[in-house]
Amino acid sequence: MQTLTEPKTQLPQLTHTRNPGMALDLDWVASVQANTSAIERRAATLGGRRSVKKEFQAAWLLKAISLIDLTTLSGDDTEGRVKRLCAKARQPVAPEMLEKLGLPGLTTGAVCVYHEMVGTAVRALEGTNIPVAAVSTGFPAGLSSYRLRLAEIGDSVKAGAKEIDIVISRRHVLTGNWQALYDEMREMRAECGEAHVKAILATGELATLRNVARASLVCMMAGADFIKTSTGKEPVNATLPVSLTMIRCIRDYQDRTGIKVGYKPAGGISKAKDALLYLALMKDELGHPWLQPDLFRFGASSLLGDIERQLEHYLTGQYSAANRHAIG
Repeated sequence: MQTLTEPKTQLPQLTHTRNPGMALDLDWVASVQANTSAIERRAATLGGRRSVKKEFQAAWLLKAISLIDLTTLSGDDTEGRVKRLCAKARQPVAPEMLEKLGLPGLTTGAVCVYHEMVGTAVRALEGTNIPVAAVSTGFPAGLSSYRLRLAEIGDSVKAGAKEIDIVISRRHVLTGNWQALYDEMREMRAECGEAHVKAILATGELATLRNVARASLVCMMAGADFIKTSTGKEPVNATLPVSLTMIRCIRDYQDRTGIKVGYKPAGGISKAKDALLYLALMKDELGHPWLQPDLFRFGASSLLGDIERQLEHYLTGQYSAANRHAIG
């Protein structure tokens, strides 16, 4: 089916200039506002305005697989669990299903783990182009020694991580200390070297959408390659209103600088229908370039299992038990 061919571009190879950052513009930051009621109304209408069915839905779900940072961030992670996760990243859907859908070789966008498991993941993914992303800088709270937070970034890069998901100091946002946030992000960006950096804002702890918008802008000014909603450990993680706020900041930043910055919603995205809503939002607000893995990722684990169930239903007309599609 022609509609199922779109997701073939699945590996995160840059097609645009990496974000070099810019000088902190406090006037621009101060001018940023967020109309919460309007943002919430826009987000609430999305599900009713964007609906795809049958082969079109299958095509979008295959696209979503190619955008997943398949993640395990548990205190009881083991090398065996990470190896199983990497095997799932290499073969996210049963091979016979992918053959029928015309997409053999489809993989997830990345594998995301703690620093301790970077080496295991790198070895398990040898022979593929799937990058390893490491959460760093005292994840999830970001309250360890600043010196150690920077050192952790360097250690993860040396271990083979191609992407670093850092957590910002929320206190800088809550107190409006934008210079401190900028300086912190700038130093972390420099420590990453050639590895791409995703700035985790922990939006559920930032109190207001205006804070979310201003923090997004400051992190992009400091050189973040992606801005990311959450660690997945906060009481409230990715939401459509927060996503709309952040991606409009991405759009404004591109309009002002010409630089594309990526977006990663994380935490609480576990259903295929949720992935479709986020894809529709990205398509509407930022356009086709942000439907590629170099500019959009889902931070998720259980999402893949539900997508696989939906694809099996598309092919067979029947829903399988969730335990038939274990992640690892």
